[in-house]
Amino acid sequence: MKNNLNHMFVTVFSIIDLCHIEEQDGKVSDSYCDQSKAVQYPCTPGKKYYGRGPLQLSYNYNYGAAGTAIRFDGLNNPEMVATDVDTSFKAAVWYWMTNVRSVMNQGFGATIKAINGAAECSGHNQPEVDDRVMFYKKYCADFGVAPGDNLSC
Repeated sequence: MKNNLNHMFVTVFSIIDLCHIEEQDGKVSDSYCDQSKAVQYPCTPGKKYYGRGPLQLSYNYNYGAAGTAIRFDGLNNPEMVATDVDTSFKAAVWYWMTNVRSVMNQGFGATIKAINGAAECSGHNQPEVDDRVMFYKKYCADFGVAPGDNLSC
């Protein structure tokens, strides 16, 4: 039950009750092209790989790998994660199964780190982490489930 609650909570909180299918400042910020991964997942000129979908898939290497796994051209058409419902949720499930599922037994903090990494776990965004933990504890209490240990990253 806790693992399912963990997944549901992270998904809901990450996209604020499915209101934001695209990162709010992603369209005007960095292209999210990681040049260190560009040999395997080359960035397409003019495309941005900011957060899209239920788990805010980000960076060229995630769009490329997700595209290969779920069969869409993630590098040339990253917008599909925001505009095509099937692609959007398949990408979220792919990301969860590839990057998050294996750390769920390490506590809620490990799932925050697996999804948001340095963006939240570097110490620069502690209020966001604190909000996630507070809401996670509330959801656990509402469902009568102990939140466990390692709640923060």
